[in-house]
Amino acid sequence: MDKKFDEVELLTVAEVATKLRVSRMTVYRKVRSAELPAVHFGKSIRVPATAIEAYLLEAINTQDTGEEL
Repeated sequence: MDKKFDEVELLTVAEVATKLRVSRMTVYRKVRSAELPAVHFGKSIRVPATAIEAYLLEAINTQDTGEEL
């Protein structure tokens, strides 16, 4: 692993929803379907900021090729 744990930014579902301008339910669905990787701490869910970046890049690339997510 090339990153240290203190450098990993974990976001709450609400923070992810705000950044993506979607509802919290949409984020929960993406996590449940494994489209958006997440870390579970009991009932709490945290999404790495890098996972959001990767998700958006994949979505942009998929749109460019005409495929569906």
